[in-house]
Amino acid sequence: MNAVGERPRPTLAIVGATGAVGAVMLEVVSQRADVWGEIRLLASARSAGRTMSVRGEDVVVRELDAAAFDGVDVAVFLVHSEVAAEYAPIAVRAGAVVIDTSRAFRAEPDVPLVVHGYNTAQVGNRPRGIVSSPTGATLVLLDAIGALHSGWGLTDLVVTTMEAASGAGEAGIARLHDEIESVAGERQLGRHIGDVRRHVESRLPSESSPFPAPLALNVVPWTGRAAGEGWSTAEMSLRDELRKILDRPSLHVAATCVRVPVVSSHAMSVHARFEGPVSLEGARTALLQAPDVVVLDDVEHDDWPTPVDVTGSDPTFVGRLRQTADFPDAVDFVVCGDNLRKGAATNCAQIAETLAAELGA
Repeated sequence: MNAVGERPRPTLAIVGATGAVGAVMLEVVSQRADVWGEIRLLASARSAGRTMSVRGEDVVVRELDAAAFDGVDVAVFLVHSEVAAEYAPIAVRAGAVVIDTSRAFRAEPDVPLVVHGYNTAQVGNRPRGIVSSPTGATLVLLDAIGALHSGWGLTDLVVTTMEAASGAGEAGIARLHDEIESVAGERQLGRHIGDVRRHVESRLPSESSPFPAPLALNVVPWTGRAAGEGWSTAEMSLRDELRKILDRPSLHVAATCVRVPVVSSHAMSVHARFEGPVSLEGARTALLQAPDVVVLDDVEHDDWPTPVDVTGSDPTFVGRLRQTADFPDAVDFVVCGDNLRKGAATNCAQIAETLAAELGA
């Protein structure tokens, strides 16, 4: 309980609490310092009435509507951009500060795009009452690339993302498991043209899949929607978000986003070039000293990060650090991080806690 005369602790609303990121958000909030009074869980009408656990308490999910934001101080939106675009302004008008994970506001010049620990001060620069959180890929990459940029000045970035099925939400996770069940035990699959696709689509309707091709026994070189000239929205978002967060509008970024048959946690292959020569040991030291970065880089003992080894963790994991004589101004490495936790929930929780402190919690 609050002491007499002490300001009540703020109310937090989690919009999209029943989704893949929402479930992780409840775990993260429950594991971190308890700075909240009420935690209100909101979702669509079809999910309203469910009971979910947060901070060891059972909370009934409420339907998302305008009245749901009465008395809310901070609202975290873990929903599609169409829903965020409609309801975030409603929440602001009701008196809440919004933290949004969708693409609805990321490109807006009067909405800060925040990675906690890198540009946290931007939380206070929110004329529209909205703070935007980047995509999972950007958040997984940013701690490592930001540490190197601070030391040498990033000029060019070539990155291939290997993105987990959970990037497509619960539907993506369910589809991957269904496809794995479909191909399990079929040891002749993958040896002939189109046999995997024919097998999967004969058992699972392709129109119900969030992926444009089978994911089991396969990789799909496409995430997001078409953005013109062969690029996807995921690839363009990675470029635009890095430029905004690093305050580097002329940064050259070439990204290829690939969906892989992994349940959770993204991996990336990165080639980063800088304003001048950078030593491999200098880069390693910068990464070792960076907050929230863990370096696993002992190739002689097969010690490097993989998605299944980092799922459920908050840090970014970096390995396979290397450099060739052809690129004395560049380093190459692999980075992994949990796209639901590191790439969404934890950043939102940290930003929310910053706002709670501002509100006097």
